[in-house]
Amino acid sequence: MDLIALYPLLKTAWVVWFFVLFGFILIWVLRPGKRQSYEALASIPLRDEAPRPRQPERSI
Repeated sequence: MDLIALYPLLKTAWVVWFFVLFGFILIWVLRPGKRQSYEALASIPLRDEAPRPRQPERSI
């Protein structure tokens, strides 16, 4: 078997692999236990904290 004969099989396997990977990512992101964590991270840009003053960099 050469690569040209395997092309249709590899093309189909790639599509199946992509959907399996996509499904795994969706399950990983949408799991109920991480909701609070994601909400806390999403609210970071909306916080009204004063910016911390920059400290001068030390040269070694």
